[in-house]
Amino acid sequence: MNATPAGNEEIERALAGAARPAPAEWERIRGALAQRAEAEGLVDVAYELHETPVGALLVAATAAGLVRVALPAERPDDVLDAIAGRVSARVVRAPRAEVAQARRQLDEYFSGARRTFELALDWRLTSGFRREVLHATARIPYGETASYREVATRAGRPAAVRAAGTALATNPLPIVVPCHRVLRTGGGLGGYLGGLEMKARLLELEGRAA
Repeated sequence: MNATPAGNEEIERALAGAARPAPAEWERIRGALAQRAEAEGLVDVAYELHETPVGALLVAATAAGLVRVALPAERPDDVLDAIAGRVSARVVRAPRAEVAQARRQLDEYFSGARRTFELALDWRLTSGFRREVLHATARIPYGETASYREVATRAGRPAAVRAAGTALATNPLPIVVPCHRVLRTGGGLGGYLGGLEMKARLLELEGRAA
């Protein structure tokens, strides 16, 4: 990347020593490089790890909007590899307004202060019927639930209940696109990538706040 000479010299000096930099120093260097890459337009996908009451989430965004929220049950390295393969290899842990906004709204959601996410979404990790299912899921109101069959119907294919379940199981934007609000007919929890305990906690949070 085209960095300023002074900036290059500082980084080169920090990396030239025989001893490995202390964690805090290494984090500062990493942050400086990430900020420079973002400023120079060299980052297609920025991400951060975000601590929440249900564990650490990986929050990633492109210039178009939030593209991925990974739950604690998912391995960050696998998630980042998938993003690199399907969106762009230029994936960097870096500050970006879209990531910061998503993190702030997630905090508000978990505190009970937010019921609707107001975020630009980049849907490129899903397509076709799966995307239609997720669009229908995004319209389920806070504190309410729908069945898999109801979601399939709203997506235009009432008989495609199993396909709707697959779409929800591969939701790239969980919590923001609330697949935890979709239950089995009769009220059973069904499945959830984050685990049934997490699904129950999210539903409890929304029921209590509502």
